[in-house]
Amino acid sequence: MRFFLIPLFFIIVIVLVISFLASMLRIVRESEAYVVERLGSYHATWNTGFHFKAPFIDRIAEVVTLKEIVADFEPQPVITKDNVTMQIDTVVYLKVTEPKLYAYGVVNPMRALENLTATTLRNIIGDLELDQTLTSRDVINAEMRNILDVATDPWGIKVTRVELKNILPPKDIQEAMEKQMRAERNRRETILEAEGHKQAIITRKEGDKQAMILEAEAAKAVKIAQAEAEAKSIQLVNEATAKGLQMIIDVAGKDGLLVLKQLESLEKVANGNSTKLIIPSQLTESTSGLVSTATLLKEGFTDASLKLEQPPLPEEDPCCDKPLK
Repeated sequence: MRFFLIPLFFIIVIVLVISFLASMLRIVRESEAYVVERLGSYHATWNTGFHFKAPFIDRIAEVVTLKEIVADFEPQPVITKDNVTMQIDTVVYLKVTEPKLYAYGVVNPMRALENLTATTLRNIIGDLELDQTLTSRDVINAEMRNILDVATDPWGIKVTRVELKNILPPKDIQEAMEKQMRAERNRRETILEAEGHKQAIITRKEGDKQAMILEAEAAKAVKIAQAEAEAKSIQLVNEATAKGLQMIIDVAGKDGLLVLKQLESLEKVANGNSTKLIIPSQLTESTSGLVSTATLLKEGFTDASLKLEQPPLPEEDPCCDKPLK
């Protein structure tokens, strides 16, 4: 029985020693840091890896996360420059850069950061009016980030970003703002309708103007085409007349051309109301039978009795063979 108890005792002792030694070993994970104290004072900061803690003299004072922390603080009452009280809650993004300063810099760093955020927010909003507060979020965020980043350096904290989550003015202010926005929307609607009506009238007038211009251009083109056709017709007639006259000159000489002109003059005379036409003997003799008097008849002489007479020849004296006067 004794021999059975002795090995069991050694086994228990060995297990206790192994457990004690295992408790002295620490494995630090990624994105964490251990602040270690030795005999009550700061000894070292353990980063990622395997570490041995001396028994009885070393103590892990703080386990610090190196991840970015999102701190969502409760709404804080603030007063604007125009004495409007509103509730504003902020969201602060921060990261621990110095674990030692974070562990020893301030008691309860997150609580201290919340109070610092509240006081900084009141100071900034106190210099702004209500309308500026509602429309200057980016300015407020940037200014708060700069102030908090500088103030938290002794605590080993890096403030990366600050956002105003909600801005809640009093209920009566909200109702007034809603009425103002509704009136502004109605004003914009009226302006848009007026602009649309104005644009429609301008577009219609422009269309009428273009139509009138096109109509005038079309009438101009028609007149130009008619004038060109008339000019072409006159040109063709003149060319034909010139060819005819040249042919007459070639056949009968210049005397034939004079005869033609005299015939044209007789044609104009024949178009009158006279029923008697006297043709000079010089004209009939000069034609030598080439031109018939029948060509002088026109449509207007079909119902009238046309008489072609020659002037009487002077009487001759049988004695002296001279014409009598």
